[in-house]
Amino acid sequence: MPKLVTPLTDIQVRNAKPKDKAYKLADGAGMYLLVNPDGTRYWRFDYRLNEKRNTLAFGKYPEVTLTQARDQRKAARELLASGTNPAATRDQKKQLANDVAANTFEKIAREWHNTRLSAWSAATAKDTINRLEKDIFPEIGKLPISEVTHKQMIAALRKIEERGAGEVAHRLKATCARVFSYANQHGIENRNPAADLKDT
Repeated sequence: MPKLVTPLTDIQVRNAKPKDKAYKLADGAGMYLLVNPDGTRYWRFDYRLNEKRNTLAFGKYPEVTLTQARDQRKAARELLASGTNPAATRDQKKQLANDVAANTFEKIAREWHNTRLSAWSAATAKDTINRLEKDIFPEIGKLPISEVTHKQMIAALRKIEERGAGEVAHRLKATCARVFSYANQHGIENRNPAADLKDT
């Protein structure tokens, strides 16, 4: 018969002291607090899937509270109940987040620019990338393209207009709209915040 585990209390977790060797404080249903000799404390969740033992990390205490760790355990157990490996789901989410972060506006803009080189004259190609490098990349270039907002796009274009270069701002708005559209066509979703901006 499985041994019954008394759930942890906030006080027990807060007062867990390091020992010579790492030890576990069980909360039940596979979750425990791992207390290391250096005093660091980590939430862990052990589970079995297809007769194989796995461990999932829920984060470090106190950054992740007991309640938050239990919420993660509940979500993991729901995935297990449906036959899904929660570790695989976590890895997929992490990869998706990494992909989003990697697809910056500048990266996608340079890709788009490269696809246009055969259709443009050398002067047009140079002028286009120079304008982006001067006025747009410093403002939104490092942002994931999916996270660029209308407000950020407007602010970038306003800076150009404020120095009296309204025509440049107009052209760059159209260029940015094409970059956002290019990203959407290649499966990188975004709101295309430049597409519906009215000229000011």
